[in-house]
Amino acid sequence: MGAEHCSDAQLLAILLGSGGRGYSALDSANALLDKYGTLAGLMNRPLDEVALTRGIKVVRAIRLAAAYEICQRLLREVARDA
Repeated sequence: MGAEHCSDAQLLAILLGSGGRGYSALDSANALLDKYGTLAGLMNRPLDEVALTRGIKVVRAIRLAAAYEICQRLLREVARDA
């Protein structure tokens, strides 16, 4: 059905890729949203803070930060072209 039909937690889980023993990527994504409330609340947080969430660690926190930066650049590009 496409990414536009996914929940915020499902999209985060896709970025995270996998979970760990006893929890899924979706569990970690839900934990992030429980902690920060929204995607906007999550973005631009210190990597070490995000990495404290079960199943995230530094590499996945960096992956989320990179996705945020891509979004920021896309928004600037669209605004510049408008």
